[in-house]
Amino acid sequence: MSVLNQHLLSVLIFLPVVGAVAIALSRRESETLQKILGLVFSTAGFALSLLLVRGFQDVAGMQFVERGRWIPAWGISYAVGVDGLSLWLVILTTFLTPLALLGSWSSIDRRVKEFVVFMLLLEAGMIGVFVALDLFLFYVFWEAMLIPMYFLIGIWGHERRIYAAVKFFLFTFAGSVLMLVAFLVLYRTAGVGSFDLAVLVAAPVDPALQVWLFLACALAFAIKVPMFPFHTWLPDAHVEAPTAGSVILAGVLLKMGGYGFLRIAIPLFPEAAVRFAPLIGVLAVIGIIYGALVALVQPDLKKLVAYSSVAHLGFVMLGIAAFTTTGLVGSVYQMLNHGISTGALFFLVGMLYDRRHTRLISEFGGLKAIIPWYTAVFLMISLSSIAMPGFNGFVGEFLILVGSWPFSPTLVVLASLGVILAAGYILWMVKRVFYGEPTNPKNEKLPDLSLREAAVLVPLVALAFFMGVASPLFTKRIEPAADALVVQVQERTRPIAAASLGPVAPPRASRADPAEAQR
Repeated sequence: MSVLNQHLLSVLIFLPVVGAVAIALSRRESETLQKILGLVFSTAGFALSLLLVRGFQDVAGMQFVERGRWIPAWGISYAVGVDGLSLWLVILTTFLTPLALLGSWSSIDRRVKEFVVFMLLLEAGMIGVFVALDLFLFYVFWEAMLIPMYFLIGIWGHERRIYAAVKFFLFTFAGSVLMLVAFLVLYRTAGVGSFDLAVLVAAPVDPALQVWLFLACALAFAIKVPMFPFHTWLPDAHVEAPTAGSVILAGVLLKMGGYGFLRIAIPLFPEAAVRFAPLIGVLAVIGIIYGALVALVQPDLKKLVAYSSVAHLGFVMLGIAAFTTTGLVGSVYQMLNHGISTGALFFLVGMLYDRRHTRLISEFGGLKAIIPWYTAVFLMISLSSIAMPGFNGFVGEFLILVGSWPFSPTLVVLASLGVILAAGYILWMVKRVFYGEPTNPKNEKLPDLSLREAAVLVPLVALAFFMGVASPLFTKRIEPAADALVVQVQERTRPIAAASLGPVAPPRASRADPAEAQR
């Protein structure tokens, strides 16, 4: 293995930091240079991250692992690695960051240096969360990415940006503190003298203590998802954030909640996870229906997309609660799908806002005749968002619903209503904005997509198609890690499942399952 491959994850983490330092040292007047440097460093990170895909083996277990002593007296180490659960989330992060910078090229015209620096630092923190294999290191990266996003919302946001930034910070930080307490209690009670995730997973934890530690971690991750009823910070943050902030928030940051359940909460506390799975499933379905109903009545385009995130990520949590291979594969895949489709929707809403400086649906109508290329892209991304067959969203939701059937047929039926409601609020919004006769004279001279905007949107549209028709290329790398997690939970919880919970821990997925059949 080459030296680059041996340290590839560290390069991906610290390359944006190097870029941020270089930009911070540049002259304040060199705004174009700062934007170019940000784009170069983030694009280089994406190119390097593709080496992960080339060298990744379709097996369970961590790959590209790096370990080093950090604070040995406390059992803290620098340990990073990726498996099927984190591989594509790292790629998603490196893919969306340069697009977010390019999409903000003309809309960010003040304090450009600070904006680009915070974007690169945010990328470093997000990648660190997805690759950390030490609980202390995980917490450091988890908190590190909170700070840049706070400033992105608070400085470059809209009218109520301070309120939204503080609310985002307080919600996330409150959950993070509880997570840190759980990590410290686990460190003291496990008796292994280490924060290493693999070591702690192998150490038995008293079932009664597991309940409290799981609840502490689950609250932190549920806020980040966000699950109902911990979602109230999300619409404010999305509406007030600049376009790049909304794209990264929806595309990557929300995925940290679902990933935290898969990487931290479930492996460390499997008995408690199984006991609380029915509650998680119920809250997930409530989130699906609630998010869709609230989105249905929104007059603001951006807030509509924000509430759609609550609904879409409810599907992710339902698949996680099912504890089947198919459900977990569908959840990870749906996280990727949501990052592509909702990220693209926020780009599109931001582009329309730059033209008209309003997001009210009532201000538009008949835009199809005025900006046809923009309309075509918006329609395709909308079809992806409502899980139309042939697009990426269909694969994720289908796998989740099929994988969750052994867990609870009732919850699957109720969740299916969310698919219908999603078609309702998205297609009704498309009809009001783009079809009919143009009624507002302010829209008559709106420019269509520019080359820069097309360069941002075309890769997202292409991926929405490609992930819909070539899903096995992605799921085959997710499946071994998902299957290993299901087996691990079964082995640790078999007495509980046999005694009381029945279908909560269903049998390991067979070749008849869609995720297996694709191989």
